[in-house]
Amino acid sequence: GEALIRSTVNGEPADLVDGATIADVVSNWCISNRGVAVARNGEVVPRSRWDVEKVNSGDAIEIVSAVAGG
Repeated sequence: GEALIRSTVNGEPADLVDGATIADVVSNWCISNRGVAVARNGEVVPRSRWDVEKVNSGDAIEIVSAVAGG
């Protein structure tokens, strides 16, 4: 099986595959990544880094939608 790491996403415990990137997390939690901002441990991760920034065990990820739903 694949190794899992424990982090939190929006305050909820989340088990992620070891090596998962920010982009992976966003695609798992959000239908679309339009208008979405991501912070890791309180620091915003630029969208250009989502594919390369890997999530570490214990990271607190926050996904914020900047666009009001319609």
